[in-house]
Amino acid sequence: MSTFLEMSGISKRFGGVHALRNVDLTLEAGEVHCLVGENGSGKSTLIKIISGVEAAEPGGRIAICGKEYPNLNPVYSTHCGIQVIYQDLSLFPNLTVAENIAMAHHLGGLHSVDWVSIRATAKATMAKIGVEFDPDAKVAELSIAGRQLVAICRALAADAKLLIMDEPTASLTRHEVNTLIKLVSELKRAGICVVFVSHRLDEVLEIAERVTVLRDGAKVGTFAADTINGRKLSQLMTGKSFEYQVQAPELAAGPIVLEVKGLGREGEYEDVSLQLRAGEVVGLTGLLGSGRTELALSLFGMKPPDRGTIALDGRPVALRTNADAIDRGIAYVSEDRLALGLILNQSVTANVTLTVLERLAGAFGLIAARARRTHVARWVAELGIKVSNPANAVKTLSGGNQQRVVLAKWMATNPRVLILDSPTVGVDISAKDGIYEIIRRLARDGVAVLMISDEIPEVLYHSHRVLVMREGRLTTDVAAAATSEDALRQAVNA
Repeated sequence: MSTFLEMSGISKRFGGVHALRNVDLTLEAGEVHCLVGENGSGKSTLIKIISGVEAAEPGGRIAICGKEYPNLNPVYSTHCGIQVIYQDLSLFPNLTVAENIAMAHHLGGLHSVDWVSIRATAKATMAKIGVEFDPDAKVAELSIAGRQLVAICRALAADAKLLIMDEPTASLTRHEVNTLIKLVSELKRAGICVVFVSHRLDEVLEIAERVTVLRDGAKVGTFAADTINGRKLSQLMTGKSFEYQVQAPELAAGPIVLEVKGLGREGEYEDVSLQLRAGEVVGLTGLLGSGRTELALSLFGMKPPDRGTIALDGRPVALRTNADAIDRGIAYVSEDRLALGLILNQSVTANVTLTVLERLAGAFGLIAARARRTHVARWVAELGIKVSNPANAVKTLSGGNQQRVVLAKWMATNPRVLILDSPTVGVDISAKDGIYEIIRRLARDGVAVLMISDEIPEVLYHSHRVLVMREGRLTTDVAAAATSEDALRQAVNA
């Protein structure tokens, strides 16, 4: 391998905060390199320096293919073949697949556009990696995984030699992740260096050849992926050890809170029967299209079932709207917290109080300011939400703290049943551990928790019982202590 990028002594300060301290990084052509660290470790700042968006402080050295760039900027970076695919993908949803992939490279004089060349370039780029999309389809019509592939094609059309992917699997199912991993192998064979930035450590170790760990703006080290495991990597990232054990099924005698019998919804799931007991955490996993999220939405009144029954505390209920579900003590945390769980431009206070406004209302239906402050202060303290001022917009918080705000919003309703759809997606290892502790605390308080996740270790080590859905049906119902990661993966992929 030849060295594509070499950085040494890279530092960056924002005011009095050291985002990076004397960091070194070497990337080889045709390697898969993962960059890991907690939120605030310096990963994003390092990526911005590589892409020329931010300038490193004097004294550092950056060389691309042996040529030094003392003042790297976005133009030089792009010219050298550096492309970044951010978590939001930065695509134009109202434009076609072909336009997103190739338009920037086929603008002619006098603002004319060579549409024939755009389509030809898009088709040729998709063919390189075995992707087939209608070039005239709007990007808004594609799945998240499809948009991810379009973003990769756009980078390849720009003659990428270094492709940096920021949290590329955060919104993908395991099946889609497998497809992406195969694609990365193709890019590697083509001599393209791929840098993965991810909080999913099992995927990091599966795909990477080398892993660079950052902590508090400093480089901890670069390691061959086959010399470390997930526990060691977690310790390197945080300076702490995380030991997870399968939870004993000691709650079998708990009272049944929610019972579902023969539940079905045309085209989505069929003949689902399950029980949730007070104080029990039940994990639910399955591939894309297995029906797990559709089932959760039915239990929250968003997609009423066509047949079957739902009972709470032994009494049949009809959940035709989410208001019905909330009134009966059911809360739901969506897998997409940014679009469905939070109002990003509103304050932490507004988000935390959204579900209990009537309870906080005083005379004449007006919100009592003191009651609101007390309510928010309680949940900020109880869930450890790191915010300097609750009046700050929730979009200014880290992913882990945003998720805690979502949990606070629903915990404030005192739910009997809490449905969590992918509760730790996009958050770092320490934030995950904090969310797991919140879930355990809820269970100890008698809440029945249904936790949906496509991460097998998550449902195995943080649930008392595990359910597997496949093709719209529940196929497995087993105590966590009576199964294993391999057995669950086989059940999911059977």
